[in-house]
Amino acid sequence: MLSFCELKQAAFGLDISDHSLKIAQLKRSGHFFKLVSFNEVLLKPGLVRDGEIKKPAELSEIIKKAVKEARVGKIKTKNVVVVLPEKKAFLEVIPMPRLAENDLKSAIIWEAENHIPLPLEKVYLDYQTISSAAHQDLNRIDVLLAAFPAEIIDSYLDCLTKANLKPVVLEPESLAISRVLVPQEETEKPFFLIDFDATRTIFIIFAFGSVRFVFLSNFSSSQLNEAIAQTMHIDLIKAEELKIKYGLANKSTKIGQQVSACLQPFLNDLVEQVKTYLAYGEKEIKNQKIEKILISGGGAKLKGLTAFLSAELNLTVDLANPWVNLRKDITPDLQKEFLNYAGVLGAALRGEIEKI
Repeated sequence: MLSFCELKQAAFGLDISDHSLKIAQLKRSGHFFKLVSFNEVLLKPGLVRDGEIKKPAELSEIIKKAVKEARVGKIKTKNVVVVLPEKKAFLEVIPMPRLAENDLKSAIIWEAENHIPLPLEKVYLDYQTISSAAHQDLNRIDVLLAAFPAEIIDSYLDCLTKANLKPVVLEPESLAISRVLVPQEETEKPFFLIDFDATRTIFIIFAFGSVRFVFLSNFSSSQLNEAIAQTMHIDLIKAEELKIKYGLANKSTKIGQQVSACLQPFLNDLVEQVKTYLAYGEKEIKNQKIEKILISGGGAKLKGLTAFLSAELNLTVDLANPWVNLRKDITPDLQKEFLNYAGVLGAALRGEIEKI
């Protein structure tokens, strides 16, 4: 999606957020993929703000350094698949009449004006046809429409050019995340994915082999740290330490009870959000029951979170496995360590599977 050329060579993945950048490269090994290179760099405030790169020259130097100092092995390709911030994406599944490709493209551009809240000349627009099993109308197809403000894309292209990289694909976080988290043998089943990060949470409803709906929330790990810090009159670093140590699972001590009490209102709100989106999603996918929730992102490591959500939602809630479509020999510790790499691993996977 938002492809600038066909993938003919290997490409690595790059995921830039307001607070960090991650890179990863995969290589096919038989039926599996191995991680041949990766890195993560924390970014100082102001380089990227609300998904827009504000200082491309400075960030490009950081990217070059991160690529050069990648762990495990060297990244030799300049081709890169880039993850774009979901908060800036316009993503929607729209039904379209079954047409020849050229006619379909013209019709989609015409129809897009009804779904994108910006003039088309101010966005980059792309689409892909997806399964129409949701309505089973042989005369219609479903199209996943994606658009980004031109100023966002241009800020990325400027930065990547300065970093001497060649962007071959730019895609929303939700597509990259779902590519690695939904097991390939279960893509026809509906899943509810939660990517819980430092500054935001993404809710993804995946059904009929594709992302169907995406919702964003301000619920974040940073929000939880701030609540602990303010209530217990400590700094954010100490609050983060207490959150990691106690979470929701350790209420046998006074401090553990205090931490849990700080987190509870926010997690109750999270439950209500999930209930709302689950009900909406199940209605829109023809009342198919969503039976499993997978949680990724750094915030997913919060102790007791999956058990709490399972009890409140009466559903199976598991930590996601970013390696489920990549390798089968991953230990639980390694699985948990890479929970916040779902987006960049999804981009890296596309960079490997679509090359010749």
